[in-house]
Amino acid sequence: MKHKPEHVAVVGGGLVGSLLSIFLARKGMEVTLFERRPDPRSHSAYQGRSINLALSDRGWRALAAVGADAEVRRLAIPMYRRVLHREDGTLGYQDYGKEGQAIYSVSRGGLNRALLSLAETESKVRVHFGQRCVDADLEAGRLVFEDADAGRLEQRFDAVFGADGAFSALRSEMLRTDRFNYQQEYIEHGYKELSIPPDAEGHFQMEREALHIWPRGSHMLIALPNPDGSFTCTLFFAFEGPDSFAELTAPAKARVYFEQHFADALALMPNFDAEWAENPVSALCIIRCYPWVKGKVALIGDAAHAIVPFYGQGMNAGFEDCYELDRILSEHTDWHEALDAYQRERKPNGDAIADLALQNFIEMRDRTADPRFLLQKRIEARFNDRHPTLWTPLYSMVTFSDMPYAEALRRGKIQEEIMESVMKRPDIEALWDAPEVEAAILEACVRAFGHR
Repeated sequence: MKHKPEHVAVVGGGLVGSLLSIFLARKGMEVTLFERRPDPRSHSAYQGRSINLALSDRGWRALAAVGADAEVRRLAIPMYRRVLHREDGTLGYQDYGKEGQAIYSVSRGGLNRALLSLAETESKVRVHFGQRCVDADLEAGRLVFEDADAGRLEQRFDAVFGADGAFSALRSEMLRTDRFNYQQEYIEHGYKELSIPPDAEGHFQMEREALHIWPRGSHMLIALPNPDGSFTCTLFFAFEGPDSFAELTAPAKARVYFEQHFADALALMPNFDAEWAENPVSALCIIRCYPWVKGKVALIGDAAHAIVPFYGQGMNAGFEDCYELDRILSEHTDWHEALDAYQRERKPNGDAIADLALQNFIEMRDRTADPRFLLQKRIEARFNDRHPTLWTPLYSMVTFSDMPYAEALRRGKIQEEIMESVMKRPDIEALWDAPEVEAAILEACVRAFGHR
């Protein structure tokens, strides 16, 4: 098909699928959105993962492009800094960026409901719930769905997008084809969700506009704020070993462990025992594959590049997929050329953010509690203030810019090598803000990047 398809299916009505449907409809296509779960807006509780998400600049740019940003801001809480909870009960603080820069805590369910509602306002979008994709002909664009009431339903489309997540049914069909590369990796850590409710007056029990972290070397607890005054807490913990979920099978054992390592958090968790017993332990998976396009089917979001959540970029990367696909479609008249350009451009960035997310896990759980690491970040921030066009902290490149992830990873590696050399100075603690330190970084940057 050379020209734009008329009838398009999007499989997966989650965050990326809902947003993608809006973009495609505004390109003039008739879009049918299929979701295997019931309509989350018709249920008293959101069915699915409730781990909070961190919305940053890439995601906001995509939401703004379809006019969804104002509605989403009503659901989001800015987080301007990390609050570090040490084992001795003292606190440390790390700003995320410059003054006024923040990432935003938003619930997955609330955001999904908002995007689905916006998609249904588009005259060219039809949404069907309770539709599980059980078969697909990639070349013909034929999809078979299993409906709880109507049984098996078959439809054909001019084009299909698989936005059906890390365990994508459409990607599974691609696995049956020749020359499809696929890698799935589970990390040794899983996660369990807990909560800190508001106090008796409905107020937050910790600083509201911050992401709270309890870094403990091999593992960590984090907490993100919710509009109702509560915090959604997530424990990232090894599945097996001395400090692991395998060792804390009973709430009583978990409570003893928290009293030793997360005492200030435990004191704010009146429902700890029940939540530990009832909330599941979930795995964390990285998925890489290529090509993302086979026949009439293209993958997008987690279906193409699932990552671990430690940079808060999984949703943002998927939203950026939608934004960049929309741009690429505007630049090409040939549909196949456009999809090929989309996968060639986005694949390196999907790989890069997967690497960055794993790297940030080590930083969050371990290095944020290291005084030398905190000093390094202070040196970087000072140099950035004085030479903003030459040096941007890696976190800011990823979170507060639209620089391609692959370029941010490349520049970040160079900057880390420079800082490793600087931090080896025996007098760095005393002279961290001295002119000779700044001059050494400047000289290294000019060598590496070729300009001042």
